[in-house]
Amino acid sequence: MDWQTWAMAGLGGGTIGVAAATLLALTGKTAGISGVLDGLVRVERGQLDWKIPFVLGLVAGGVAMVFLLPENLAETGLRSWPLMIVAGLLVGFGTRLGGGCTSGHGVCGIGRLSVRSVVGTVTFIAFGAATVLAARLIEGA
Repeated sequence: MDWQTWAMAGLGGGTIGVAAATLLALTGKTAGISGVLDGLVRVERGQLDWKIPFVLGLVAGGVAMVFLLPENLAETGLRSWPLMIVAGLLVGFGTRLGGGCTSGHGVCGIGRLSVRSVVGTVTFIAFGAATVLAARLIEGA
């Protein structure tokens, strides 16, 4: 890896950390994406004033990447729609089962020294690695 890759990764990680810390300082809320989306779907009263801009900012960041740095995005393309739907449902189920997602546990929880979040993040990573291994073995890649 060259220094630019390290610099961009550090900049991105630092930006995520500052954003999560700012949200916590201003609202007392953690930046767990699955919880934020759940609150939008369930229409939590009194929470939409920050959750809607938060999610719009995430989407805007992704759209900006497409136009500003498309070379940094994966080129593998979309797999079959049924596979993507099943994968999305499994991720949603996993975040509910784990009481949060990698942003809530991995960024915010570990940053607050939560043992539950450390265990959750290690579990997410382990199962993610096992899933990739299984998919590659099934596909024969």
